Amino acid sequence: MKKSIAALALISLGTITSAQEVGRVISSVQVIQQVSVPRQVCTQEQVAVQQNKSGAGAAMGAIAGGVLGNQIGGGSGKAAATALGIFGGAILGNNIEGAPTTQTQTVQNCMTQNVFENRVMGYNVTYEFNGKQYNVQLPRDPGPTIKLNVTPAPY
Repeated sequence: MKKSIAALALISLGTITSAQEVGRVISSVQVIQQVSVPRQVCTQEQVAVQQNKSGAGAAMGAIAGGVLGNQIGGGSGKAAATALGIFGGAILGNNIEGAPTTQTQTVQNCMTQNVFENRVMGYNVTYEFNGKQYNVQLPRDPGPTIKLNVTPAPY
């Protein structure tokens, strides 16, 4: 009797194995999720940039004013007239040179924006096996059939 129980135990252990079966896919629906993706977006715009004055008008005015001031007066008044001529000539020469010119330049501005994209995260699959329908979520579309590992369960 002990031998028959041991043989029955070995036979029952050997019969619990899995078998490869195939189920027929009834439907496969994509599972889609919106994902935020950072993107760099750049725009170009025209900007007016004011140029610096050359200073040539002030320099030439100072020279001319100094020469004229030096010709006026005598003694210590001559030095004061020269200084006043330099100062006044520089101001007048700067005004004659006029306002600096403006120049148009193209400037590129970049910033990061979050854009939402739809991504497939998996597939909800309905399949039929032995007359019954089952649902499972898979990472890939299985196609027309799905491979199944069937393992018998003890009662």
